[in-house]
Amino acid sequence: MKQQIVPPEGGRPKGHFRNTAYVINKSRPFFDAAHTAGLMAVQGRSTTGRAFALGTGPLDDRREIIDFVRCSYLGLDNHPMIVAGAIKAIEAHRSLHWSCARTRLNFDLLAKLEANLSEMFCARVIAFSTVMLANLGAMPLLASGMLTEGVKPVVVFDRNAHLSLAYHKPVVADETRVETIAHNDIGTLEGLCRKHPVVAYVCDGVYSMGGNAPIKELRELQERYKLFLYIDDAHGISLFGRHGEGFARTQFPEALGDRTIIAASLAKGFGASGGMLMLGTAEQEALFRRYSIPYAFSVAPNLAAVGAALGSCKIHLSPELGERQKQLVQRIKVFDNRVATVEQGSSLPIRMVSIGSEAKAIAVARELLDAGFYTSVIFFPTVAQGNAGVRVCVTADHEVGDIERLCDCILERVPDAIVDNSAKTVAQ
Repeated sequence: MKQQIVPPEGGRPKGHFRNTAYVINKSRPFFDAAHTAGLMAVQGRSTTGRAFALGTGPLDDRREIIDFVRCSYLGLDNHPMIVAGAIKAIEAHRSLHWSCARTRLNFDLLAKLEANLSEMFCARVIAFSTVMLANLGAMPLLASGMLTEGVKPVVVFDRNAHLSLAYHKPVVADETRVETIAHNDIGTLEGLCRKHPVVAYVCDGVYSMGGNAPIKELRELQERYKLFLYIDDAHGISLFGRHGEGFARTQFPEALGDRTIIAASLAKGFGASGGMLMLGTAEQEALFRRYSIPYAFSVAPNLAAVGAALGSCKIHLSPELGERQKQLVQRIKVFDNRVATVEQGSSLPIRMVSIGSEAKAIAVARELLDAGFYTSVIFFPTVAQGNAGVRVCVTADHEVGDIERLCDCILERVPDAIVDNSAKTVAQ
């Protein structure tokens, strides 16, 4: 149905949303130091569990390192069923990729994957080759007003929204008004809902540096003001729900409706490759399958990714998923019983060990690598300057002993993170 598009109150802003040169100039010394320390652009090959052979060349000549960097929270990325699914799909089609728009021709297995995901997650699911591309295709449609009954919404970004969301602010601002609010600032968001007839909120479900969106409060605003919610749950998918619906999807009713879109990863917890959008209506699905840029221009997931995802679907529909979810919870508790972080006590698997100084964080991460543990050193622009630290991704596939040894190594270098018997931080 043809819609008349109405701009939001105040029209388009004249602000700037990119500061690329500043970010590069400020962060270059940290990146240089991390590369020099051998903490970035690391190469390796999977061995067993969360271990990998560091470097290149003959495997017998390489050190084995325990990986706490990968976001495969359920340990599925090396699962035999997922690897076999990728191989089977390529063999079935005798091809890896069809170089054509999905508006013209699609792999039959991709249609099967989307049907499976739609049934598992009670939504109309469209698969993409990455979550970044899923978001790229969605942001212009959201800004256009085509998802909000012809009225262009004021699009409000959480300040901590992942770069794969925030990157699109200039494109959104070309269509409509853009606002950025403090992290999880429900009060300010409600004020904007009261002031403007249509508001869309863009946030993560689970944030890559830890923490989560207050879904319950956001749903209350949605019911009160018809707030449109666009939630990227890349880090929350598979960890919750009988079929791995994810952190965000499990907190919505069976029908998503026309005011919620959830983006998610087919990598990370799902263990395969690619991204997806969970849509609530047939009209939205038709719109995305015609006008989403990555969908329309030859960027479909390749057959290895499709086959791997189909293999993961089988796991998600089996008792093994629940077993791995429980195992992940147990592993998180092992870490939290030893090392205090802001995220302590959360059921989410990301832990940020705060250090402060970028130089010290790099030094600590290097010492952990020397001890046999690869972690992510985090600094500006991922976090604010002076708030550097080490990120640890706990997975269901980690051995308890390896987590305990990592904790010991962290506490030797960051004694302020020690936990007493009451699970309270003890300053040293």
